[in-house]
Amino acid sequence: MTAGYADSSDDGGWKDRGRQARQVAEAVESLVACWLAAAEEASPRLPARQLHALRTVRGRPELNLTALAEHLGVGLPTASRLCDRLEAAGLLERTVQPHNRREVQLVLTAYGHRVLADVAERRVRRLTSVFEAMTPAQRAALEHGLFAFHQARTGSPAPGRGPAGPDG
Repeated sequence: MTAGYADSSDDGGWKDRGRQARQVAEAVESLVACWLAAAEEASPRLPARQLHALRTVRGRPELNLTALAEHLGVGLPTASRLCDRLEAAGLLERTVQPHNRREVQLVLTAYGHRVLADVAERRVRRLTSVFEAMTPAQRAALEHGLFAFHQARTGSPAPGRGPAGPDG
């Protein structure tokens, strides 16, 4: 058993689950700090909500302002101001739908795509530097645990191949 972490052979009682949840919360705080620091190194420096909005628009090209607001869990005026800022920064464009001129479609600009790619690359580099301090078994356990967490939370498999098997 790794010092400070729960043994997988415990009975899963509520007390143990609480302890495990606290340990995971600490680890997640460390991961989030690493994740956010990479985004803060990028230029332009964008708040997490703006990055989330850009990733959402990139992943759903049919998105309009109303759908973005719903996806982000914000009101329409808030989403509109968010898009105003992203558009002013040259990261996002609002275009009129050809089949419905009253509906505005949100589209990432080439610059917006480059910024997202830069943030993603910085995050990969930061995570890679942390992974270098971990053993292969620890990295595999982390991948397996995060995959299982994603499945339990969403009820669907994580994107990609899934966790590596015992051979890596």
